[in-house]
Amino acid sequence: MSFFGGGRSSQPATPTTQTSFVREAPGIEERKIELMDIARQVAQQPINLPDIQVSPLSALEQQGMTAAGQTGVGSGTVGQGIQQILGAAAPVGQQQISQYLNPYQQYVTDEIARQGQMMQNQLGAQAVGAGAFGGGREGVQQAELQGRTLSNIGQSLATGFQTALGAAQRQQQVGLAAGQQLGQMGGLQQQMAQGDINQLFAAGGVQRQLAQQALDAQRQNQLQQAYEPYQRAEFLANLYAAGPKTQSGITMGTAPSTSPLAQAVGTGIGAFAAFQGAKQPGQV
Repeated sequence: MSFFGGGRSSQPATPTTQTSFVREAPGIEERKIELMDIARQVAQQPINLPDIQVSPLSALEQQGMTAAGQTGVGSGTVGQGIQQILGAAAPVGQQQISQYLNPYQQYVTDEIARQGQMMQNQLGAQAVGAGAFGGGREGVQQAELQGRTLSNIGQSLATGFQTALGAAQRQQQVGLAAGQQLGQMGGLQQQMAQGDINQLFAAGGVQRQLAQQALDAQRQNQLQQAYEPYQRAEFLANLYAAGPKTQSGITMGTAPSTSPLAQAVGTGIGAFAAFQGAKQPGQV
C-alpha cells in the first residue's frame, strides 16, 4: 500500500542556458575609456579657424595701375608732328623763298651794273678818240653792252631765285619728313609706356604671388596647430586599435534540477519500499 498516492512525482525539467560576458582586459579597457574622455574633451573645444586672406596689389602693380590711368602718352609728340606736316605742306610762296635769298644779291647786281657802265664809258671814250662819237656804230655797241649787262643782272637774279626756291622746297620736304617722324615717335612713346605697364604688372604679380603664398603658409600653420589635439587623439586611437586584444570572459550556466520537496518525497518512497522488502511473507 502506498502512502503517497501512487508513485513518484517530479516537476518539468528546465532547459540549460549559458551566458558569456566577453570584455577587454581591465587595463586596456581602462585606457580606451580614457581615450574616449580625451576625445570628448577635445571635441567640446571650439576651433578658431583662421580667415582666408588675399594679398593686395603689390607696389609695382599699383604703379602699373597709375601708369595705365595716364592716357594720351605720346599725343603731344604726335600733335607736334601734325603741326609740322601742316606747316610744311603749305605752298611755297614769296615769304618762304625770301628767307633763302642771297643777302648779297644786291651787291652782285650793283657790281654787274657798275661794270657795264664802265664798259659803256670805255666805248664812249673810244668813239671820241676815233671821231665817231654819237655815230650809229657807237649806238649799236652801247645798246649791245647794255643788253648784256641787263642779261647778266637778270641771270644773276634768276640764279639767286632758283637757289632760294630749291632751298625752300628742300626745307619743305625736311619739314614733312620731320612731321612724319614726330608722329612715329609719338606712337613709339605709347608703345614704350604700354611695355613699361606690362613689365610693372608682371614683376608686381610675382611679388603678390609670393605674398599670397606667405599668407597661405601662415594659415596652414594655424590650421595644423588648431587640429594638433585631434591628431594626437587619432594617434592614440590607432595605437590602441593595433594594440593587444587580450580579453577576459565570465560564463554563467543553469541546468535542470529537482525541487527539494520532490527529492524529499522520493527519499521517503525509497525508504518505505526497502522496509516492505525486508518483511517476510505472512508477517504482519
